[in-house]
Amino acid sequence: MSRYVLPVSALGTVVGGAVLLKDHVAGGACPSKATIHGKTVIVTGANTGIGKQTALELAKRGGNIILACRDMEKCEAAAKDIRRETLNHHVNARHLDLASLKSIREFAAKIIAEEERVDILVNNAAVMRCPHWTTEDGFEMQFGVNHLGHFLLTNLLLDKLKASAPSRIINVSSLAHVAGHIDFDDLNWRERKYNTKAAYCQSKLAVVLFTRELSRRLEGSGVTVNALHPGVARTELGRHTGMHNSTFSSFTLGPIFWLLVKSPQLAAQPSTYLAVAEELEGVSGKYFDGLKEKAPAPEAEDDEVARRLWAESARLVGLEVSHGSSVKAQSLPR
Repeated sequence: MSRYVLPVSALGTVVGGAVLLKDHVAGGACPSKATIHGKTVIVTGANTGIGKQTALELAKRGGNIILACRDMEKCEAAAKDIRRETLNHHVNARHLDLASLKSIREFAAKIIAEEERVDILVNNAAVMRCPHWTTEDGFEMQFGVNHLGHFLLTNLLLDKLKASAPSRIINVSSLAHVAGHIDFDDLNWRERKYNTKAAYCQSKLAVVLFTRELSRRLEGSGVTVNALHPGVARTELGRHTGMHNSTFSSFTLGPIFWLLVKSPQLAAQPSTYLAVAEELEGVSGKYFDGLKEKAPAPEAEDDEVARRLWAESARLVGLEVSHGSSVKAQSLPR
């Protein structure tokens, strides 16, 4: 019998070590226990994956949660799941299609009219490495949804966020931004041969640059904005990469992925942390890798690129910037 003790013990050590390594790589749970009773939270792309888990985590802390999604059937189902699991009945589904400027304006107008306050905006929704699709308004899909859609949404809700200060904006980017480059001559891939990976990286770099410039513009307003890389997670986001259809990826790299890839629950911890942590009050314009602040790519810290991207983004979405920081959306020529 004793001859089995060592092998079993060794197996337990290996398994335990693997679990600890996985948790270390994943970044662990949000350390803050802060609650957000009475606060209104909007989470985009909240019907599945990291967005749904972020909404669930914030619902547990007592917030009034608005799930903003394109697919209302899935969104209603997610809201029902979260209400059941958290016993927080202040969880509601709203329609928002970030690939449509019209939908974004309608969503923002409804929020402004019906909600007394907006305390936390989590710009989570994303498209990753899809085919060469375009949005309703003709933008390259990844740039249009990941950056331009959230750019317009955030600007339209700024007055409400300021009136609710101290308030927070969380922009979900990606480590992929380090491989990105903003091509001002062809932001929407109309001239170049389409490269879906490069387009994704550009869109996520744009998110970090947007965060930097928005933070500068919001100084003294009581509204903070930060960007983050949540980690690589097991979600539907990677459905266009082909990874899940590859026998090599599934069987040869499976054990490595198990160690490195987060569950949606763990991947939601950085967004939760940035949304609620008391120690982050007043912290703005930063980039977080998981739960730790980190310097982003050099281009993401270029203030001139950030200002130029803001101006071009405002032009593309038809945003008129008036004196102060109030904004309104104009109709775009079609």
